[in-house]
Amino acid sequence: MSEFEPSAAELARANEELREQLEEAHELIHAIRTGAVDALAVQSAEGPRIFTLQGADQSYRTLIEQMNEGALLLAEDATVLYCNASLADLLRCPLAEVMGRSFDEFVPPGFKQIWAALMLKGWASKSRGELPLRTQTGVLLPFSVSMNVLEFNETPVLAVIVTDLSAQREITAIRAQVAEQNALLDRKNEELKREEAARLAGERAAAEASRVLEGIPQIAWTANPQGFNTYLNRRWFDYIGRENAVGSDQGWDAHLHPDDRPASGQRWRECLASGEPYEVEYRFRNRAGDYRWMLGRALPSRNTQGEIIQWIGTCTDIHEQKLALERIDQAQQQLRDNNEQLTRANVDLDNFIYTASHDLRAPISNIEGLLDALLLELPAATTQSEEVHPLLDLMQDSVNRFKRTIEHLTEVSRLQKEHGGLAVPVDLAAVVHDVRLDLEPVIQSTEAQLDVDVQATTVLFSEKNLRSVVFNLLSNALKYRAPNRSPHVRLRTWTEAGGVVLEVSDNGLGLDAAYTDRLFGMFQRFHDHVEGSGIGLYMVKKMVENAGGRIAVKSTLGVGSVFSVYFTN
Repeated sequence: MSEFEPSAAELARANEELREQLEEAHELIHAIRTGAVDALAVQSAEGPRIFTLQGADQSYRTLIEQMNEGALLLAEDATVLYCNASLADLLRCPLAEVMGRSFDEFVPPGFKQIWAALMLKGWASKSRGELPLRTQTGVLLPFSVSMNVLEFNETPVLAVIVTDLSAQREITAIRAQVAEQNALLDRKNEELKREEAARLAGERAAAEASRVLEGIPQIAWTANPQGFNTYLNRRWFDYIGRENAVGSDQGWDAHLHPDDRPASGQRWRECLASGEPYEVEYRFRNRAGDYRWMLGRALPSRNTQGEIIQWIGTCTDIHEQKLALERIDQAQQQLRDNNEQLTRANVDLDNFIYTASHDLRAPISNIEGLLDALLLELPAATTQSEEVHPLLDLMQDSVNRFKRTIEHLTEVSRLQKEHGGLAVPVDLAAVVHDVRLDLEPVIQSTEAQLDVDVQATTVLFSEKNLRSVVFNLLSNALKYRAPNRSPHVRLRTWTEAGGVVLEVSDNGLGLDAAYTDRLFGMFQRFHDHVEGSGIGLYMVKKMVENAGGRIAVKSTLGVGSVFSVYFTN
């Protein structure tokens, strides 16, 4: 060994000294960054020299300016006394606009309290924390801040080091993404293994299914879990004109009607994703070039783990049934169109009735006024004469009948536009009692016998319309009485099939059975010797039907009539 070569102990000692110097350098840089020191010691030939911020030594300022971290000095009111270019770059703000500005302006509103707590602690001793800062462009970026008190021009200031955390978080996110990708690759490998096992199982199942599906009369097919056809039985190839063929047919979509492809394809993709049974109607072109409707159905076949290994489906010819349904739909559409035409006709008729009744009021009022004026102009002897007086009475009766007809037309128009008023629970016994009191003079004058038996006392109906129904039926029973016997009228009610039945029977004139269907028509009268307009029963029928009920009649000429009203609850 040469005498100038150091010994192992000397090398170890020198290595230890270098290591200690390196650690001291790291600690010094860390202290400067965190604000733990307010001066920088630099070793020179003359010994260590101290560069303070107060002295504004060029080397110290150069070090601060070249730091990657942002550095700043704050007054007690958070005014920026000094900052380096790195901080201005981090805040996306010109250096001249940062200095002299309150640093609070860069702190988002939701983090003002956190910033205030960090400053309070920094002025007391030392402080570290994380919070976002708002750049000049309005973007929020995450930062780490460390604070310490320094002397600046013999005045205490708060030195702050600001470190951008975006890169660290991006590295963390990248690591997490890499880990996720690795886990995804592992899962993909496992899935590939399972898919391979499923494919082999599917092929075995398809081979077994093909032997079974050849024996059924429908077109039968199978598909793999991805939806690709793996088998079609002989019926399909017979249908499209390829005799003695069997196996898969990846081009079978070419025989599908172009209009049916989007819907059937969408439904097939949905079933592949969800595992739901497949059912769709579509048209396939046969060997003659004609399209026929088919009902396509398929179910998934699963293994013991519940995984789909294949789909098994059939296509059943429903062409004749489809055409029949289309004819039914056309007939129903025609019926709907006819109903709409009838509805419009009814509306037009209602409008006509309303307009006619309204327009006829003025001339009939004028006629009535002229008749009154004529009575005033004619001498009393003339008006009471045997020749003139009957004519005047006939004229007044005609005017009165005309006015009643107009009123009835208006009432018919009202019934056509409404549905019987508000249906409420009505006490049927009370309504019958009130109507009986109104008809009492007629009952006494005709010496009629009225029997009332009300078993069902409540009905859902419009109260005023129910009174009109009862009044019309009872008054008609008394009005159309037989001249050779006293009237006997029976009114009774009972509950039947969830509804209420009101029955009014009499021993009056009755009608021939051939006329009963016309009895409820507008202005229908069959006994001219009795005063009436032929509108009452029409209105009764309308009111009952508008409320969801119905009315029926049984009548025998010379014996009497029975009216039955069925109210629905």
